[in-house]
Amino acid sequence: MATVVGVLLIVLCLVGVPLANFDGTGMWGIFDSTPDLFAAGSGAQELGLAITEYLGVAHGWLYMIFLIMAFLLARRADWDLNFTLVTLICGTVPILSFWAEHRATEQVRAQLAAAEPVRD
Repeated sequence: MATVVGVLLIVLCLVGVPLANFDGTGMWGIFDSTPDLFAAGSGAQELGLAITEYLGVAHGWLYMIFLIMAFLLARRADWDLNFTLVTLICGTVPILSFWAEHRATEQVRAQLAAAEPVRD
């Protein structure tokens, strides 16, 4: 789940936001101007607006699902509080979300391997 959320966030940040906002005007009331890469009203800007609108909503919902699923997994796998918090917090950072999922997967695999009975 963190991988899906991370990929969507990267697409939003590296594709959607530049296409939608890099038209030389201000952005979000924070930046006075942006690079003048795409003309206002161009097809590229319209694509960027669509990406940020639809993928932004999908990312938000999937992120909430990620938080709930990670919390439920943490309870079921009996993770300690620090491991759980680091996993949940790292899921919010685009690149760290991949590491968080890898780390959680390794933890669960180790727990499952330790719990399996030895067969002859």
